[in-house]
Amino acid sequence: MKVELAQLAGRDKDTAYNLERALAAMAACAADTQLIVFPETHLMGFPTADTVAQIAEPLDGPTVSAVQAAARERNLAVVIGMAENDNGRFYNTTLLMTPEGIALKYRKTHLWASDRGVFEAGDRYATCLWNGVRVGLLICYDIEFPESARALAQLGAELLIVTNGNMDPYGPTHRTAIMARAQENQAFALMVNRVDAGDDGLMFAGGSALVDPLGTVLFEAGREEGRFSVELDFGQLELARKDYRYLDDQRLRLPGEVVEHASGVRELLIP
Repeated sequence: MKVELAQLAGRDKDTAYNLERALAAMAACAADTQLIVFPETHLMGFPTADTVAQIAEPLDGPTVSAVQAAARERNLAVVIGMAENDNGRFYNTTLLMTPEGIALKYRKTHLWASDRGVFEAGDRYATCLWNGVRVGLLICYDIEFPESARALAQLGAELLIVTNGNMDPYGPTHRTAIMARAQENQAFALMVNRVDAGDDGLMFAGGSALVDPLGTVLFEAGREEGRFSVELDFGQLELARKDYRYLDDQRLRLPGEVVEHASGVRELLIP
């Protein structure tokens, strides 16, 4: 499977600019690219408590609709972050969109300091089947909690996709975390981070990466903008799980109700 990592700079509270960059990246994808992944809240940047009501959009709003139209035109799947407005409740949300529509929605469950007072926390983890692979989404700070990725693994995830907005000096923290989350769940992990400056003096750390199910870094970007193409060989899943399966051997399982949907989405509700 060919995937492109869109490690881009963004502008906080400048949806038009961020959307233009996303559409340009999608248009430039190679013909055999199946999926392109963008950073956390790429479409709107990071709002504040004072601006989130003006910046956030519903899932059927104009910005998501424009990305959806591009996905359909290019026959391309896309994972991208946004600030979501759900009837006046605001979430840090990542979407997996296919040419057919929104296949998976995930609302960040672990709020970083600057998220608090701006967004509400999500209340579930979810996976879906896409191209024969069960995919789960996480967002930035989530990966510092082993339980987040393990929840997706309990739902059968084979590919963990992390939209990231990680800043200095915490780049090394997420490098370590993404390797651990892949290895301990015997799944591929893809992380795409933002670069360059943001509001309030933040400097985003880049370091987008692909990690295999044994925890080996197969690709790692630097701190510069770029679109990077990687190949995933899902035959490595069988190799990683041949002699032992952590999910079979674990003594404690995460609680929560598992809900199966006819669409193929599988959710674990946070108790």
